[in-house]
Amino acid sequence: MAVHRVVPNIHSDAAHAQESRDFYGLLGFHEVMNHGWITTLASPTAPAAQISLMTGDKTAPVTPDLSIEVDDVDAAYALMRVSGTEIIHPLQDEEWGVRRFFVSDPNGRVINILSHR
Repeated sequence: MAVHRVVPNIHSDAAHAQESRDFYGLLGFHEVMNHGWITTLASPTAPAAQISLMTGDKTAPVTPDLSIEVDDVDAAYALMRVSGTEIIHPLQDEEWGVRRFFVSDPNGRVINILSHR
């Protein structure tokens, strides 16, 4: 299994959304995706360098701290289940084109593991 990218997810309420975009814009990040509840900013010179701003997750009960995109999310899910890792949000296909699940890491951080369909 290969990791394609790792993206920190910053919880940001709607009142601070533009302020957050402006702040990260000072570092050269620009908006590459906006679904209303999640906005992803990327570096134009290194597109895999990204930050996501989230007001809350659309389909999950918690907002993840980190997203890890892998080439085979089903294999990652099977590996996590066999290891006994706590699954926070079940494996499912999302309407915005990803297949994903959430786990809790040893530090209690919620990790969104996904692949694009």
